[in-house]
Amino acid sequence: MHAQAPVIETERLILRGHRIDDFDAIAAQWADPAVVKYIGGTPSSREASWSRLLRYTGHWQMLGFGYWIVFEKHNGKEGAFAGEIGLADYQREMTPSLNGMAEMGWVVAPQFHGKGYAVEAARAVLSWADENLDRQLCCIIAPEHQASVRLAEKCGFVAHTDTTYHGSATRIFLRQPKA
Repeated sequence: MHAQAPVIETERLILRGHRIDDFDAIAAQWADPAVVKYIGGTPSSREASWSRLLRYTGHWQMLGFGYWIVFEKHNGKEGAFAGEIGLADYQREMTPSLNGMAEMGWVVAPQFHGKGYAVEAARAVLSWADENLDRQLCCIIAPEHQASVRLAEKCGFVAHTDTTYHGSATRIFLRQPKA
């Protein structure tokens, strides 16, 4: 079991575990109305972002999987903060239940939209999951968030059912583990 996020490098990105000194970038990202438009719709306070940061590291400690922070690769080193991506078990109270699954989620900073970073990072995380997890993978997406729907489909997720979560329309996508 992994107690912390392993570093994953792709052609253009570095994914690594979260650190305390990442907090200001994370808080700024989650306070951006464009980022949260389809993720609850309300910008996060610094307090909520702090809880998110702790939840990310706690997932690795308790479950052996979690989220990575994503940076552009610049001369082989971390460049600009580009977003976050990973797998979680949020114990969501929703129907149908996601219990026992690893829920994938992602957010890309607006200045990096349209560069293909989300699919590059997602494929790297899914490759890690295929090697390290024995859980069905899922994701939940607001149906009107077409960019995320396209990303999920590119990564092998299939629409499973429409439901509501916290009063908002939500589509559950499933991806079977690789054999």
